[in-house]
Amino acid sequence: MTTVAGTRVRKYHLALIGVAVLILLMSLVRVISGQNDITSSGTFAAALMLSVPIGLAGLGGLWAERAGVVNIGLEGMMVLGTWFAGWAGYQWGPVAALVAGLLAGAVGGLIHAVATVTFGVDHIISGVAINLLGPGVTRFLSEVLYKEGTPAGEAGAGITTSPPLKGEGIDVSLPFLSSGPDLLGSLERTHWFLLSDLAGILRGLTHGVNVLVILAVLMLPLTFFVLWNTAFGLRLRSAGENPWAAESLGVNVYLIKYVAVVISGAFAGLGGVFLVFVSTKYVEGQTGGRGFIGLAAMIFGNWRPGGLAGGAALFGYADGLQLRSSGAVTSFLLFGAVLLLIYIGLRIRAMLAPVQTEVAVTGSTRDYTLLAGAAAGAIVLVWLWMTVDKLPNEFVYITPHVLTLLVLLVASQRLRMPKADGVRYRRGEQH
Repeated sequence: MTTVAGTRVRKYHLALIGVAVLILLMSLVRVISGQNDITSSGTFAAALMLSVPIGLAGLGGLWAERAGVVNIGLEGMMVLGTWFAGWAGYQWGPVAALVAGLLAGAVGGLIHAVATVTFGVDHIISGVAINLLGPGVTRFLSEVLYKEGTPAGEAGAGITTSPPLKGEGIDVSLPFLSSGPDLLGSLERTHWFLLSDLAGILRGLTHGVNVLVILAVLMLPLTFFVLWNTAFGLRLRSAGENPWAAESLGVNVYLIKYVAVVISGAFAGLGGVFLVFVSTKYVEGQTGGRGFIGLAAMIFGNWRPGGLAGGAALFGYADGLQLRSSGAVTSFLLFGAVLLLIYIGLRIRAMLAPVQTEVAVTGSTRDYTLLAGAAAGAIVLVWLWMTVDKLPNEFVYITPHVLTLLVLLVASQRLRMPKADGVRYRRGEQH
């Protein structure tokens, strides 16, 4: 137990050191490139808002897949959440929108559970069906309820949009960091190395934060506590690792899978509610593939809440940066070059260690190949950064999606999915 606790502490320390190094590199790139939006409070405020729906969708995928059910229908469940949140919100206000969006996403999860758990439908096929069903159902409902002549139509709605929500969202600023004079804002405007960057990051993450953002962030530690520190969480994860072993110990695997997938849909629906709150109404297509990016963030995080949070933050930051400044996106080229140089330095340090075995000698050949590739990549990235003044808008817009593919490519080398994820389960039928 002591060894496990010690390993966990070391992982936390490494994570904190990694965050500190990342902030230091971002500050260095900001100074060299002159792109102040890299660490501005506006960029991080936008990144926080854009990360939340991705993180909520990823949490939905985490709950389902930890129970052994692949859920690629998160996008369709988010779409259901957005429509019903907009429909209830314009009539009864934000609380009704929250409840309606949660229930709509949960219903989508229930449909997926019935198909996969009860009838044994292939999980991918069922998820694709949900993704097709969500937009189709919402478009049909919009044409019926928002057409001209209905109360909603008279409020200015159309086939692709709902009337605005009643009431206003609740924004709060965290105490101590945001009370009194805007010290963080003043420090950010100095553009000092590291200090102004820390001020910009803290100001963006603490000023004018929506209550739903705080709720979504709290869901991460809550999910970790429930899944890794409760008997229910142990049963749920056992259903995703070996459902027949769990069955032999008296676990109702069918019930566990149903509960997990319904909760998964509710999280996806909550992500849709957040999008409606941000835009103050439902708009067709406003999910923008965030359900799929949330699934990618979950895989990047190795099916764990902490890694999921990092993946969602990465994708949200890339999206927020391209919204704030298309020129700042080119700083990713320089940032990537710096990371490659750090990698080269670490590999050289490892290679300078005494070579004692034939295996180590064989490995050094591979090291030289990796070093050559990393050096060539760093040179190319620096050259692109120096020669490309401004990226085409088409490339800027797809930056988050390109980043999704690159991150998954790198992360795929260390992934460990639940062993029974996607496996068809039937009571008493050992595979």
